[in-house]
Amino acid sequence: MDAISRLKMLTAQMHLEPAEDVQCPQISAHKQDEVAISQAALPNGQHIKLLKTLLTSVCERDCFYCPFRAGRDFRRATFTPDEFARTFMALHKAGAAEGLFISSGLINGGTYTQDQLLDTAEILRHKIGYRGYLHLKLMPGSQQAQVERAMLLADRVSINLEAPNTQRLQRLAPGKRFLDELLQPLRWVEEIRRSQPPQKAWNARWPSSVTQFVVGAVEDTDLELLSTTAYLYNQLHLKRAYFSAFNPIPDTPLEELPPTSAAREHRLYQASFLLRDYGFDLEELPFTSLGNLPLETDPKQAWAQVNLTEQPIEINRADRRELLRIPGIGPKSANAILGARRTHRLKDLSELRHLGANARRAAPYILLNGFRPAHQMSFL
Repeated sequence: MDAISRLKMLTAQMHLEPAEDVQCPQISAHKQDEVAISQAALPNGQHIKLLKTLLTSVCERDCFYCPFRAGRDFRRATFTPDEFARTFMALHKAGAAEGLFISSGLINGGTYTQDQLLDTAEILRHKIGYRGYLHLKLMPGSQQAQVERAMLLADRVSINLEAPNTQRLQRLAPGKRFLDELLQPLRWVEEIRRSQPPQKAWNARWPSSVTQFVVGAVEDTDLELLSTTAYLYNQLHLKRAYFSAFNPIPDTPLEELPPTSAAREHRLYQASFLLRDYGFDLEELPFTSLGNLPLETDPKQAWAQVNLTEQPIEINRADRRELLRIPGIGPKSANAILGARRTHRLKDLSELRHLGANARRAAPYILLNGFRPAHQMSFL
């Protein structure tokens, strides 16, 4: 099977939706129009065409939810590091792919697989001269020296924790060890960032780090997921936690389970942003008695309904942390409000709207110059 046919297979197996038809005249002509390229937002907000793929879809692990699990009957594909690097660079030079996210199935152990990924990145950076965005996966069981090597080459590194703790992971992926195989590489990432100068990295900046959880397959609760997320943000300074609603895959041990709702995934993202960007503590999130977030309203709104309905916040006196507690006000609009207050007092909802806030959402929970603004809704 030629390189493009394998790349098409691997990107399809990653369940990507093609963002465009890839036309790349430098690669074996007639099979090149189905390689899946996704549109992705970088940490700096820039949007690029990202090739998201695997070095191999062969895997020796038998994770119960995973389409690549060992023993599942489907066609697999593999690249050598040199072959993949040169195939990607042909796409890159043709303008088809601006960045690369590369992961892999696990073969011959985590250390060997990590070396294959690192060799690929080394070829791209140092032999071929690729200077673009590179997101490099850390493999379960990777060694500290390998993590450091990855950080010298990548713009972002990640390893999927998959579950929030050891007990849930044993039901989801019983062949993996939560603390020493999955969490430890993220601890090493933070240790390296704290102890070594970023000038060592390929672009003089240490890469950001992220992780992902599979939500809802093994009775995990939102409280468990967000407890681990809070630890990752506060102690390991992860850039982001991703939540993937469980979707059953045929020919896996969990294929008979119902899918997790997209609404639950959405609420987890909202709550994780409250922890990361809005100054909320885990104890302030509105968990139900079962340890889950309410699905009928977003967690910030639910908090405000309990805490601000009878004690609204005066916009003209609130500090940034208090402003961020108000529905409809985010980090940018909070900064804009603080800036506007240096020149005048804010008196009506139209001013909040012009400063970027969602004034309609904020209105029930605020005072403007000492008054509740409900009568000012006509300004909207």
